[in-house]
This record gives sequence, C-alpha cells and structure tokens, in this order.
Amino acid sequence: MTTTTVPEFQHRTVLLDEAVDALALDGARANGVFVDGTFGRGGHSRLILSKLGPDARLIAFDKDPQAIATAGQITDPRFTIVHDSFATMREALAERGLNKVDGILLDLGISSPQVDDAARGFSFRNDGPLDMRMDTTRGMSAAQWLATETEQTLEKVIKEYGEERFAFQIAKAIVARRAVEPISTTRQLAGIVAGAVKTREKGKDPATRTFQAIRIFINKELEDLEVGLNHAYDSLAPGGILAIISFHSLEDRMVKRFFASKANVEQPDRRLPIRAVDLPQPELKLLSKMKPSDREVDENPRARSAVMRVARRLPIPSLQEGA
Repeated sequence: MTTTTVPEFQHRTVLLDEAVDALALDGARANGVFVDGTFGRGGHSRLILSKLGPDARLIAFDKDPQAIATAGQITDPRFTIVHDSFATMREALAERGLNKVDGILLDLGISSPQVDDAARGFSFRNDGPLDMRMDTTRGMSAAQWLATETEQTLEKVIKEYGEERFAFQIAKAIVARRAVEPISTTRQLAGIVAGAVKTREKGKDPATRTFQAIRIFINKELEDLEVGLNHAYDSLAPGGILAIISFHSLEDRMVKRFFASKANVEQPDRRLPIRAVDLPQPELKLLSKMKPSDREVDENPRARSAVMRVARRLPIPSLQEGA
C-alpha cells in the first residue's frame, strides 16, 4: 500500500483513531468486509487497512474526482474505490458480489482540501468561481443555480438547509443583484449576504449559513444521507457496526432519529397474551456518542462541530425462541 499527500491543501482527519477503533477491527472481524463511505483524502481508509487481516476487504466511496485520484495511489489489493455517493452502497456492493458487511464508517461534510481550494468555490474566505459541486463532472454549479432559481426557492433552501433567519432578505438581495450582473464568484455572494444580514453571530461570518445551505442543496447531501442510512443498515451483517461523523445539526438530527427508530421499539401492553418471540425487537444497539477532545479542537478548529454516533446491528431473534 502506498500513501499520498496533497502539498497545497493538507487534510486532518477528524476523530481518526476514535472512528476506526469504533469499528472493532480485532479478532475474527479483522478479516471482514468494511466500507468507508466518504474516502476524502483517505485518512480513515489507510488506518483501517493497517489494522485489517490479509483476507479482509475495504470498499470506499467518494463523489470528488480529486479524492478518487488520491485513492488511485493506494495499491493494496484489499482496497476498492467507487466513484459515487455512499447512497449507491447497496448496488455497488452487490455488483462486487458482496451482500453483507461487518462495519461502515461515514464521515460527512466536506474535506479541508475542498474548502481551502478557492477553485472549488466552497469557501467565502478566498475568492473563486462559485461552483460548490463535490463531483465536478456532473450536475449544476452553485452559480448556475443562483442564476435561474426563483426567489421563493432560494429563501426556502437558505432557511431550511442553512437555518438562516435572514433567508428572506438574502434571497431578495440575490435576485436583485443577478438582475444587474451574474453572480459568479464566492466573493460576490459573500458580499451580497453581508449586505443583507443585519445582525451577525459572534465569531461567525454572515455568509457561513448561506454557503452551507447552497452546498448541501447543490450536492443533495441530506437526500444522500437519508438513502445512505437505509442502504448502510440493509448492508450490515448481524453484529456489524455503523459509525457516523456529522458536522452540523441537520445531519446529526437525521442520524440520531434513524438510530432511535431502529433501537427504540414500542412495547405492547404486558397483560396481552403475546409470546416473547412475537414482541417487537430492537434492531440496533446504540453504543456511543462522541465529540473531539479539547486537544483535537485546539489542533484542528474545524473539528469543533463534529459528533460521532456509533451503533451495532443486533441479530434477528430465533424463530424458535419463546415458542
């Protein structure tokens, strides 16, 4: 296996050791099949491979062509990279003759190289083309979307995906500006937002929530997560572990609710004559919730909003049990 570095834009993997430890890569599990649903720059994948046995497999996914290029430098025969979203996990595994896997890791959000590269258009801190696509080979850029979308939809997206209370004012300002000139750069958009937002959150740029909202919408991040959660659950073998790192409240809320829906079941009245085997059974066991340590946040401020939730799929109760 070879490793690679990105000289211009370094990436520090959040909760690196904690996430890989959560997959419990020891004993018989070390020769299992695992999924890294968001390869990024490969921090988690490389550490997973270093702990796996010779007969193990690791299937990684990413939409970003630059991430795929980085993954192509890993020559480990146990490793496979898929240029697509983890929302295609079930089909991608089936195409490779895999039905169930022993562990899945999803590290949501965007990587530091994506943020730091002005040409990608994710950040308002450096001026660049307003793109924001994770997969630059397909789909509509943020600039194209802003040029054509209705004011009502702009407001809805900024309000719901950015949780921005000034969404109405921002959407109105965007429509007014695009009538005068195309909005094609990150600096233009950040300036429009700054002019529309009257009160600023302490320590946060006024454009933060709007850029987050547009990025999430353009890349269908929440739709991918909704589908991906179901694919991940369906793909987990009994005893399999699902670990998910999220970076904003919308993602974490979805993960929390999904885990709860599988872990908490409503029990019927105990007085009813129901066999134990016929009682509703939890399908997931919640294992842990973790945030980065103070030291990690000090060393990597971008880790400060991360939350990791971990759950294990429970075995299906035997049909003979309670008979």
